[in-house]
Amino acid sequence: MKVDFDNNIPIYIQIADAIEDDILSGKLEPGGNCYSQVVLAKELKVNPATAAKGIKLLVERDILEKVRGQAMIIKNDAIATIKARRIDETLKQLISQVVTEAMTLGVEEKTLIEKIKEEYHGK
Repeated sequence: MKVDFDNNIPIYIQIADAIEDDILSGKLEPGGNCYSQVVLAKELKVNPATAAKGIKLLVERDILEKVRGQAMIIKNDAIATIKARRIDETLKQLISQVVTEAMTLGVEEKTLIEKIKEEYHGK
């Protein structure tokens, strides 16, 4: 896991997104423990408060939960939750940009949809 200190995205968001990536890739499993803020801070060379803020964001995103007497646990439905949020946020933004550009260029809806299908199917 890495963070880019030159990136405009705040470090704590990069940490949260990187943990989500590890969940999606299977490196971290639903029902298992998440990295601790101490481990994250040491590994990434960031302030423990920054690491804690990244973990807190994942609690707010409904990916992690604190189980009394244990570390942060990855919720069982974390993968579905991550995918749903990313589809809603990321794809919606990208699609909006593509549609805006297509309209600027005068591309008809039918043509745009066909181009998307071609790209999706690798043609």
